[in-house]
Amino acid sequence: MAAFDQYLMPDRNAEIALARSAAPDSISHDAKVLVLGPHGYETAVEGTNGFVCAVERGWMAPFDNPEFWNPKIRGPLCYNPPAARSILPMTYKRTEMVLAGQSKDQIMEGIKMFAKKELPALEPAALTYMLSKEAYLTDAGDHNMAHLMFYTPLMDNAVWGAGLPKSPVILNPQFVLEGIDVFMVLTGMWSDGTLAPVNN
Repeated sequence: MAAFDQYLMPDRNAEIALARSAAPDSISHDAKVLVLGPHGYETAVEGTNGFVCAVERGWMAPFDNPEFWNPKIRGPLCYNPPAARSILPMTYKRTEMVLAGQSKDQIMEGIKMFAKKELPALEPAALTYMLSKEAYLTDAGDHNMAHLMFYTPLMDNAVWGAGLPKSPVILNPQFVLEGIDVFMVLTGMWSDGTLAPVNN
């Protein structure tokens, strides 16, 4: 892990704008917005439509991702109401453990216990928008990808046709420890309505 201040954005308003860029303005304008501070995620803007927008850091990646501690990662996303209730708690929990100085192995063990005892049940129709032009999701390639994320119980990825040639669906093993599959669907469109590349 890098020094924690490398994960922070010094301009609070810039982080709010980046978080909102994850979804079309018709959604994000009235969403609650979170920003990462020295004590964890905090509410910067109260919302009215049940959506929650934030900027994830690298430690929300799958545990075997080599960029798990990459301080450059900025993943703007907007959770719909079911995802805000049943997926967002994992962001709070992982961040809490990071702030406590835990290692990746300790975080993995903590997440297993959290999933068994505290994580709310996955709600149907939970999804997240990740359509920001300004996201930095990886050091590889063009660093970004416009997509939606759908959350399901663990299942065979063939049910979604995920990973097949020319399929716009990708299985992300982000929350396998929590018993949740994440199916990423490439949209070909950024949140402002302009065309996005589809690289699969």
